[in-house]
Amino acid sequence: MAFNKRVKIKALLAQSPIGETATLMGWVRTKRGNKNVSFIALNDGSTITNYQIVADPNLIPDDILKKCTTGSCIKVTGKVVESQGSGQSSELNAEKIEVLGEADPEKYPLQPKKHSLEFLREIAHLRMRTNTFSAVFRVRHALAFAVNKYFNDKGFFYIHTPIITASDAEGAGETFKVTTLDLQNPPKNEDGSINFNEDFFEREANLTVSGQLEGELAAMALSEIYTFGPTFRAENSNTTRHLAEFWMIEPEMAFYDAEDNADLAEDFLKYLIRYVLEHCQDDLAFLENRLLEEEKVKPADQRSEMALLEKLRFVAENEFVRITYTESIEILRNSKPNKKKKFQFLIDEWGADLQSEHERYLVEKHFNKPVILTDYPKEIKSFYMRQNEDGRTVAAMDILFPGIGEIVGGSQREERLDVLTARMDEMNIPKEEMWWFLDTRRFGSTPHAGFGLGFERMVQFVTGMGNIRDVIAFPRTPGNAEF
Repeated sequence: MAFNKRVKIKALLAQSPIGETATLMGWVRTKRGNKNVSFIALNDGSTITNYQIVADPNLIPDDILKKCTTGSCIKVTGKVVESQGSGQSSELNAEKIEVLGEADPEKYPLQPKKHSLEFLREIAHLRMRTNTFSAVFRVRHALAFAVNKYFNDKGFFYIHTPIITASDAEGAGETFKVTTLDLQNPPKNEDGSINFNEDFFEREANLTVSGQLEGELAAMALSEIYTFGPTFRAENSNTTRHLAEFWMIEPEMAFYDAEDNADLAEDFLKYLIRYVLEHCQDDLAFLENRLLEEEKVKPADQRSEMALLEKLRFVAENEFVRITYTESIEILRNSKPNKKKKFQFLIDEWGADLQSEHERYLVEKHFNKPVILTDYPKEIKSFYMRQNEDGRTVAAMDILFPGIGEIVGGSQREERLDVLTARMDEMNIPKEEMWWFLDTRRFGSTPHAGFGLGFERMVQFVTGMGNIRDVIAFPRTPGNAEF
């Protein structure tokens, strides 16, 4: 029988065609039994649920059954019958088993026992075979699909912005350089600096930190666009919230102001959560139970107030709180943690850059709801954000989520050429290199806005995983580019 005649376990569970012959292929999770019968739990990745294979030693040769060890890959043909046990409505009585790939039980690292997430990161090439990671990556897929569906249904156009760029959109300088020069003997200018004229692009280039600037160019022609691609930050942050390579969703919209921008971002986040609640029920139920087990060993004050599904419904069903940066500073300055010096970074005066501890206090303690913070001091925000009439704040917004802190950052963009160029001069951003960006303000400029959603942080929030390295297949972090 051809490989493409196989039935996926998810489909078989949905249909349970009793009495029919079916062929399954997948990886053995466990095998148990006695000399009269063997029970094989098979999983092909289509669902969290294993499918039970009943193998009679009178039908299946002993040498084949001995090779059906945990981790091995097998092809099974047999009759679908009503299940004798609880948990699923049907099982497969094996008539033929073919071992497609053996797994030496002495060497296979994923034996049926509890493994730490740290250990599984070391074998990231195999960890998707575990229940936890197969669930995470099915949810990640659903979220990615929902992103594209949401914007497509709203009439946005998907733009692929460059991964190699000569600009640093955030102005932070934490970029990965891209070069074909001989690093042992690079060409030099007379002053000893590297001569990039001899490089592939004949200038300095780096991996992108954001698709936003190019996205703005597209929005100035197509009105509403979004990018969804990898971005890179050479930031030496070994934390549970940072990656060197991560995915960003960045819509840019002509004819939007700051309020329109916040409305879209809130609607978008709620849509993504509703989508996975509807389409990933089994995986989310598993991840919720996993989280409950994990939290049993934590001190009571460190446990989540809501279970995973309750938290997701709460965010999807409640309006986000909207406050200004100025209002948030007053709340934080007068808060107990600040007065008792419990914050690592104390809030003394207006102008402070909020840290994740402050963001989480606002969301988890003060409001107990997601928060949209607006109108930040211009000194702590990027050059392209529209300056407000007060002369000291910009039309920026951050959306803060429980357990995560900032999940979305965005702003109305500065469409006034004179204000934008003056701000670039203040921040020492070379206008000559950004001529193409400034052209959109010279020719047919219009109010426009956009935001960025860190995709991994969204996956982290939805799955309840505590470390961002566990929601991307092969994490890139300082000192780690394995796999």
